[in-house]
Amino acid sequence: MTNSLGASRLGAVLFVAIAVSGAALADPATNPGLLSCATPPALLAIDAVLDRAVAVLEAGTPLTIDAMGSSSTEGTGASAPAMSYPNRLERELKDRFPATAIRVINHGVGGQDVPEEVVRIDRDVIAVHPDLVIWQVGTNAVIRRDDLSADGQLIRREVDAIKEHGSDVILMDLQYAPRVLARPAWAQMEQLIADVAREAHVGLFRRFEIMREWDRTQQLAPAPMIGPDGLHMTDASYACLANQLAEALAWNWWSPAKLAASPHRSPDATAGIQGSRGASGDSRQR
Repeated sequence: MTNSLGASRLGAVLFVAIAVSGAALADPATNPGLLSCATPPALLAIDAVLDRAVAVLEAGTPLTIDAMGSSSTEGTGASAPAMSYPNRLERELKDRFPATAIRVINHGVGGQDVPEEVVRIDRDVIAVHPDLVIWQVGTNAVIRRDDLSADGQLIRREVDAIKEHGSDVILMDLQYAPRVLARPAWAQMEQLIADVAREAHVGLFRRFEIMREWDRTQQLAPAPMIGPDGLHMTDASYACLANQLAEALAWNWWSPAKLAASPHRSPDATAGIQGSRGASGDSRQR
């Protein structure tokens, strides 16, 4: 009974969150100056079940998110630190979940590569005891070298270590940018990150494909998506990144709560959602 009531309460909170996020994506024609950041649902889906974050939201206790990464986590290219994606993500999530104390910690260090980030995982991630870790990774590896054979092993090892300490994990892949596309290994890194996410049963945020879709549809125009250095994101793209990541998280957290609260749920159906970690396709129940 307690679990059912908790799931029902979380479902109600998340219903409000989705309604709020939908309003935030209203037609720009009726909201002057508002960017249109819409992404196809198939690209936005985070397939892994983020159990710890859902449990925290259900309990009504503070939620801590650790944003780990390099320059596009730190906010290089943004006009001010407040314009970085972690800072914006915190505001987006607080808008969606006003009853929950949410903190997003920015542990981005510009210029760092996978081995350098691995060195500080213990200090900047595990020691913080976050509920969710969003690890933006891979871009600097592609910029610096073509041989990525060691990167997958390092990423997988650290993902397993973070999971062992009880945190949910989402891997965020490369940004879609001219200097990334000029390197021969970008496709290999994109696939490598997707493979680690699937095999480790953690979340994947498909930043590369999402940004490619924004570029194809000129979704952010006339605002630039990438700055003059050909690599780093801008205020506009950081804003949309945070907006769509918050949207993806809200839908992910809504799915298991909606299923658990359903009066028609069955053990088989619940097992199906739990077993969807790492599966391909959009497993969300909307």
